[in-house]
Formats: sequence, C-alpha cells, structure tokens
Amino acid sequence: MDIQNTLKIMLKGAADGSTPKEITEKLEQVQKENRPMRIKLGLDPSAPDIHLGHTVVLRKIKQLQDLGHQAIIIIGDFTGMIGDPTGKSKTRKQLTPEQVKENAETYQKQIFKILNPAQTVVKYNSEWLGKMTFKDVIELAAKTTVARMLERDEFQKRYNNKQPISVHEFFYPLMQAYDSVVLQADLELGGTDQTFNILMGRNIQKDYGQAPQITLFMPLLEGIDGVEKMSKSLGNYIGINEPANVMYEKVMKIPDNMIIKYYELVTDVHPDEIAKIKEKLNSGVNPRDIKMDLAKEITRLYHSEDETIKAEEYFKTAYQKGQVPEDAMTLKIVHAEGMDNGQILIETLFSSGQYKSKSDIRRLVIQGAVKVNDERVNDLKAVPALDDKSNIQVGKGVFFKLS
Repeated sequence: MDIQNTLKIMLKGAADGSTPKEITEKLEQVQKENRPMRIKLGLDPSAPDIHLGHTVVLRKIKQLQDLGHQAIIIIGDFTGMIGDPTGKSKTRKQLTPEQVKENAETYQKQIFKILNPAQTVVKYNSEWLGKMTFKDVIELAAKTTVARMLERDEFQKRYNNKQPISVHEFFYPLMQAYDSVVLQADLELGGTDQTFNILMGRNIQKDYGQAPQITLFMPLLEGIDGVEKMSKSLGNYIGINEPANVMYEKVMKIPDNMIIKYYELVTDVHPDEIAKIKEKLNSGVNPRDIKMDLAKEITRLYHSEDETIKAEEYFKTAYQKGQVPEDAMTLKIVHAEGMDNGQILIETLFSSGQYKSKSDIRRLVIQGAVKVNDERVNDLKAVPALDDKSNIQVGKGVFFKLS
C-alpha cells in the first residue's frame, strides 16, 4: 500500500474528519496486519432514488476499493424503522418492515452502479440489533448520557422549543454506533450532517475495548443551481439513472465556480490531475471547455463510452449550434375535433411526459421559451399548424420532432 497516495485520495474533497496523523496510523496498522481496511457506510433505506449528491460518499469508497480496501454497507433495516432524526424538527414516522425491505432492494441495485461488488459486503443491522436482549440495550444506553445526546443540534433545538423528543430517538445514534462495534470498522464515512452519529461510533468502540474507527466527512453537494443542496424536490439534481444526454446537459448547467467541487466530489479523477485543472482555470482557459470535460467524465461513469460521445454530440448540436439533433424525441401530434393550434401544441408537448402540467407548458409559451419550426411563439392563438415536418424547441436545448 502506498500510504501517502491513499491519504491524498482519502482527503480529496473531504470537509472534515480524522487528522492526517490518525489516518496514517490506521493505514499503517492495517498494513502491518496484512488486511484491507474495513470501510463502513450505513444507509437509511428511506429515500432510495439516488442522485449525484448521494454518490459523494459512495464515490470515495469506490476510490478506496480501487486501492484494495473493503466496503461494508449496512442497510439500516432495523434503525430505518426508527428513522434518523438528523435534520428533523419532529419525530419521524416509522417505516414498516415491508417498506424498509423494498427500499433496501432498490438501494442495492443502485449502489452497485458505483461500488465493486467483489469488494463489498452488504449487511442488515437487524442481524445483530434484532437479537439484542433488554439487558444488552440497557448496557448500550449506559455508554452515553442525556447531556451528550442533547449536544446534538436537532435535539437541542427541539428541547429548547419545548417540542417532543421520543426516547426511542436517542437510540438511533447508539444503534448506528453499535454497528461499528459489531463490524470492528476501521473507517466510517458520511456527510457532514452525520458527524454526531459517526463520532458516537468512535466513542462506543472505545467502551467495548476496540481501536476507534477513523472518520471522514464529505460536504453536501450543491445542485445544478450552485446554491441549494442537490435535491429532487428542488429540481436541481442529476440522477444516476437519467439518460446520458440529460446527464451531460445538466452538468453543463452548473455555475463555473462549482467545476472543481464537482471534480473533487463526484469523479474519480486523481487529486494531482485536479490541481492541473485548477491551474488551467486560473490561467484563463475557457471554463466551458473544462466543464465539457467534466460532463464527459461524469456521464461515462454511468453510461457507455458510445452513449457519452453521443450525449456530447447532442449537446453541441442542440445547444451550441441550435440545430435539431437527429435523435430528438419524436412526438405523435395530439389533436381532436374542436382543438385549435394552441391546444394541439400543449397536448402534444404534454404527451412527452417531460412536463408536470399543461399549465407549465402555457407559461413557457407566454414567456417566449417555445419555438415552432425555429419561430418563437408567445401567443397560443398565433401557433402555426403542426404537421409531420414540424419541430418544436423548448428552452435552449430541448427539441421534439413531430409525426
């Protein structure tokens, strides 16, 4: 193991965690024992639709797998029935075992788009938590204090605001910490919002006579707006299951000041190469060119090389040249008796499944975001007749052919 190179890759993009000295000592320890480092990641199976924001930690684990280390993914089927109180101002609704099982299966399908299955062990924490006796639970609860629990921001705010805190919520960080004891974890990763839970794991391991795990906290990734945390509900996300041309296009929408952060958090590009990219940006290279490299780098992680090349060509044709791409979606013209051209346009666009409502399409027309045969239309009463030779453009790069 090249410890210095491993350290460099581990710290790439990290927001916080154990000191370089502590990490080096742990790496030296596992090297001396001639074994891979056991990397723990707990997944709360309550939101199984993964986007790039979720992949930040998974991508870091994959980089360490490439260096020979082992990932242990814990599906929190037992803890998931309580729900992680992180970021919550009230007690979370408990999931049923059926909901947890369904979400966990979906999670596994997605994480193996990133992780190497041969170097990944998947565990369900019900395997050990479900077998604990009440005596075991009391002994675990005795490892910490209420005062320590109330140091957690969410609990402290709720306590000060006289909002209820259920006793069972205190057990979530304790159970997550106990997972580290069972696995004898060497490293636990998580987002910065998991700091309390992961540090609890270090403390509990010491209480059970184990060497404490080192920690690595990855920052939360801003979405394509460059402001808010990536979120499906905010519409600023890049899903890992999205088509290649959609993924490429969305990456191209991120602000220039986010280029390096995306390189650091959601690609496998080596830190030394990222340093060179920083130099290029600082020397005046057009950020658009760097961003196109980034879009290609991210897209090829989830799609074939051929699909990635086609996505780049689609972008160049649709966005840079303003032409209708050959593989633009074809829509069948929707018309019925009594419909005028404006109604036909709305119904046809709505049939694409790309828009939440017909009202959204009307707004786009009124705002001048829709073109028919390269002519902008902002009045539904002035829409030209549509036929199988027509094309529709919405925004800067969304094209439809008609049939």
